[in-house]
Amino acid sequence: MSPEHTFILLLGIAIITNLSVEGWLDQRHAHHIQSHRAEVPPRFADTILLEAHQKAADYTLAKLHLGHWSGAFGLLLFGIWTIGGGLAWLDNLLHHTFALTGLSFSIVLLLSFTLIGALLDLPLSLYRTFRLERRFGFNRTTPSTFIGDMLKQAALLLVLGTPIIALILWLMKIAGAWWWLEAWLAWSGFSLLMLWLYPAIIAPLFNKFSPMEDGALKHRIGQLLARCNFANGGLFVMDGSRRSAHGNAYFTGFGRSRRIVFFDTLLAQLTPEQIEAVLAHELGHFKRRHIIKRIALSLVMALTGFALLGWLAQQPWLFTSFGINHPSDGMLLLLFMLLLPWFTFWLTPLMNLLSRRHEFEADSYAAKHSDANQLITALVSMYAENAATLTPDPWWSAWHDSHPPAPVRIAHLSSYQKVIVN
Repeated sequence: MSPEHTFILLLGIAIITNLSVEGWLDQRHAHHIQSHRAEVPPRFADTILLEAHQKAADYTLAKLHLGHWSGAFGLLLFGIWTIGGGLAWLDNLLHHTFALTGLSFSIVLLLSFTLIGALLDLPLSLYRTFRLERRFGFNRTTPSTFIGDMLKQAALLLVLGTPIIALILWLMKIAGAWWWLEAWLAWSGFSLLMLWLYPAIIAPLFNKFSPMEDGALKHRIGQLLARCNFANGGLFVMDGSRRSAHGNAYFTGFGRSRRIVFFDTLLAQLTPEQIEAVLAHELGHFKRRHIIKRIALSLVMALTGFALLGWLAQQPWLFTSFGINHPSDGMLLLLFMLLLPWFTFWLTPLMNLLSRRHEFEADSYAAKHSDANQLITALVSMYAENAATLTPDPWWSAWHDSHPPAPVRIAHLSSYQKVIVN
């Protein structure tokens, strides 16, 4: 069997395995949610209304259904681009019609593919925002905001994405056999730079960030930060309500650019005591060094990816398997991005297992430095307001969820309910 046929066979096995596992999990998840839709779980019966519980079930099922259509469409596009000859057509178009070669060819190839992909994904994105999210009362995005976001994202891709891609492509040309290591160093530096730029430069392009006003809440938060010995880089309120009714809070940046951000929807939803508990959880991520660990893990995974890319660059069958007559660095990157998810989907449950462990650790930290009961009531309120299902299928949740299921997380926090720090 030729290398091309062997690779196509392995790809087919990977695709079938992926689809079989995902289909089985989704079927379990849908059945589990539907079978528990008629009754609020006993642990939440006193705090969540049946109407809210059923809304969460319907919202989850609707997202799952849309995910099926999105997955089917994505599989169709993948087939058209690869086995169907779409990449070969684009390759010939740029080479023969526009007479592009070398670095300019690779850059235009990647940008063209990205643009075509964004346009093809647009109908599903519009449906998700203006039909599904609006149906359940979450969407607040206007058409002008939606269009503005797309234009800003396109501009950022050109201004920030094009230079780093051009640098990597240039290193692939001139850096010799170890180009992949130098490319990884360049990518790592770029990723860290983006973490530093995002809070102050990029995020304000899409949302308004206002310093938290002085008052009882800010004073309470200040006491918590002092108690946790955390040097605050700034407390900000983000106008999340401009696009969605969902609420959240997060850390962003590092060093002097580090800041704590609250969605205005979250502040309107929770009491000061609950907000303090939620912030204590976020502080737990920082104090347990989860952010640094995740950055380090992502860099190690990127190094592995670049090393694999370096090996694939020496394998001509990667191109001939899909009818590519003009092997190029740009096509190598494009094929790598298209094919890799089919072979690495099994990493999803491992990454989510680590994430759930971090969430438990952050909850434990919050329970020791604030009021565990306040965090419980805050989470229950957020589950209800965000229509998060209380009854996910355990197997589906273990594979897909980055946070512990609601009953498991609440049970873990309940053991800390008597631990209160004044």
